[in-house]
Amino acid sequence: MRKLIVTNMISLDGYYEGPGNNVMALPFDEGFSEYNAERLRAADTLLLGRATYEGFRSYWPPIADDTSQPPVEREISRLNTAMDKVVVSDTLTPNQTAPWNNTEIVKRADAHARVAALKESPGKEIIMFGSHTLWNDLLVAGLVDELHLMIGAGVLGAGTRVFEGPAPVRLRLLESRTLPDSSLVLTRHAPAA
Repeated sequence: MRKLIVTNMISLDGYYEGPGNNVMALPFDEGFSEYNAERLRAADTLLLGRATYEGFRSYWPPIADDTSQPPVEREISRLNTAMDKVVVSDTLTPNQTAPWNNTEIVKRADAHARVAALKESPGKEIIMFGSHTLWNDLLVAGLVDELHLMIGAGVLGAGTRVFEGPAPVRLRLLESRTLPDSSLVLTRHAPAA
């Protein structure tokens, strides 16, 4: 069975993004990109919500050929573009996926069943970045196998809280460590049950 791995950065005070949905308020560093590339190498399916998908689709494709970008960023671009993508959205249409034509669109009402089917299918890990609303829902539904949080040394004071859900979820710590050459602390969690 394939694992669904959710990977995100959060602030020290528990925010997923700053005020006004500003993810750039988070304290990114080189360790963030290196860890994301590591996760992408272990996966063959990228699962995203619509807003994250649209942001990634507009940002990542041209990075691969931009020689001014660090090699790790160019690798992330190539990996994102090459792998199959599944986006959960009730509004996105197939003619809105270019240049990422290897994208499957799943209606929100069908998301749990489709994710469960993806996990049962052969392949490598399913990776999820961003997509806060979707992964919180999948976590409560018991469909997330691991939650990888990179905790940055920054306090935002406001924004979008990391956890929002109708029910509490008990997690167990699998690992915690500082990422190499980084100020980010990685914590890996799995559902307690």
